[in-house]
Amino acid sequence: MNDFLYTVSQRIAAQFSPEKIGVWIVGLLGDLIVAAAIFAAFYLGWRIAQFFLSALLRRYRADRTTASFLETLLKYALLVTAVVHSLSALGINTGAILASLGIAGLTIGFAARDALSNFISGLIIFWDRPFVIGDLVEVEGNYGRVDKITLRSTRVVTSDGRMLAVPNSVVINTTVASYTNFPHLRIDVDVSIGVREDMDRVRELLLEIVRHDNDYLDDPAPRVVITSLNDYNTAIQLQAWLNDERRHLQKKYELRERVYKTLSEAGVDMPLETIALAPLEVRNITTGRRSSPDG
Repeated sequence: MNDFLYTVSQRIAAQFSPEKIGVWIVGLLGDLIVAAAIFAAFYLGWRIAQFFLSALLRRYRADRTTASFLETLLKYALLVTAVVHSLSALGINTGAILASLGIAGLTIGFAARDALSNFISGLIIFWDRPFVIGDLVEVEGNYGRVDKITLRSTRVVTSDGRMLAVPNSVVINTTVASYTNFPHLRIDVDVSIGVREDMDRVRELLLEIVRHDNDYLDDPAPRVVITSLNDYNTAIQLQAWLNDERRHLQKKYELRERVYKTLSEAGVDMPLETIALAPLEVRNITTGRRSSPDG
């Protein structure tokens, strides 16, 4: 028994001898240096490729969305290649890892289905172009400017300065309203006037606001329409087409204020919906006497 223990201890000591540990550490450091050098070389290659790609895109006047898409693909392609070669330099069998991933692909795919869905949706967004970087859009009730489109999410900066990262799968499967996909945009301002007001006079007052303003188009021409005939007022709407659709939010606030000031200064009645209360007489059935609600 003592001989067996002695043999085992000797073999362990031989395996963990200072000489072998030193050789292993030196070999590991060498592999790490080689792996780091390979990764640095790929990073340098990425920076050089990015420089030439940017110059090429500028030469052919590619839009920001196309440039972002191509740069993202190049970045991730070189990153994956660098990781594979760096692991190989460390003595790790990347082929076995890839084979293991293939065997476990179903499990990984199920666990990462949301990430894969966003990735595929990002490719569809780049290909289909429902909007591009810089567009003003509304996604699920959130309005803002498209700041960046990645392979995972679409970044939208709202008018109050918030950054929304909307998953690409959500963007693909919902209705997206774009305010800048077409050259012009119409803004509508609603207002209520009294039922006895002269409609032709009110129409002329409202059209005069935008008639000589260069921010609004003459063709299509602005117009004032009646949207609803109510019991206590008439609902009308001023419709005007903007030259610069990107300013629609600011111009709508300004136009609403100008409409209010113009109608107020002209003495146009803009009533609220009110209810008139009349006194109620209650007749006593037995005595025939009338009584007020107070008794």
